[in-house]
Amino acid sequence: MESTNALGEFLRARREQVQPEDVGIRSIGLRRVPGLRREEVAMLAGISADYYLRLEQGRDRNPSVQVLDALADVLRLDQDATAYLIGLAQERPRAVPKSRQRPKVEQVPPSILELIHSWTDHPAYVQNKYTDVLAVNALGQAIKPSLRVGMNLLSSILLDPAERALHRDWEDLTEEGVAVLRAELGADVDDPRLVELVGDLSVRSERFRQLWARHDVRPRRGRTSLLTHPQVGDIELQKNKLTIGGTDTMTLVVYHATPGTRDAELLALLGSLTASSEEVPERSNQPTD
Repeated sequence: MESTNALGEFLRARREQVQPEDVGIRSIGLRRVPGLRREEVAMLAGISADYYLRLEQGRDRNPSVQVLDALADVLRLDQDATAYLIGLAQERPRAVPKSRQRPKVEQVPPSILELIHSWTDHPAYVQNKYTDVLAVNALGQAIKPSLRVGMNLLSSILLDPAERALHRDWEDLTEEGVAVLRAELGADVDDPRLVELVGDLSVRSERFRQLWARHDVRPRRGRTSLLTHPQVGDIELQKNKLTIGGTDTMTLVVYHATPGTRDAELLALLGSLTASSEEVPERSNQPTD
């Protein structure tokens, strides 16, 4: 996990991704650093080079919103990344020592459990901000065979070859997953669960290390999932992410296929196969003549 200088690390990483030509600077000769130089960022943002250096080095962590907006323009940040940058510079309450922190027991609301388990035509699951799976229905397990309560989705997608084979959009999916985790993290670099997760993935996944170093930021939002399923073949599903009211970190993830399409037929077929497989244990317990 990176240092506690979250603001400076973010500025440096994003500066390295902006090319001089992107902001109207003519590049002449060999440049020793990727992207923009610190002096160039400071000039374009209308602040002194020394002040910008202090920001990157973590010697000044409370710039004004006006300065941050100017830096966001120079670094070509979108609205979500700009909000993230401003959040990094906000004063944080004094952290509770880790020895006094108690892990929260996350319980999915009973009404949500009843809802997803009543769905026979919509794959669904519940996750927290760390992408730990807290609940999943039968069709959810059918559409993603590795999906189970207790697993970490991001770890599975990055480390499990079967997950890479399942997702035709694996490159985009992993890029988005890491960027969303970064957004969920914010300035809370001391969160024990996030420290553990980022540390584990940094050791085990080169893909994660590369993406984490970019400091990309994206909010949780729906997407189109392109799957190659072992039972029904290629299928395209819409995946929606809905925040569960009354919880701080839980998200309800629901898949659906566009009505009247072959994808809808394939999803219905998978639902039939799932229902048939669930009936087998019941039949096996019936008395025989």
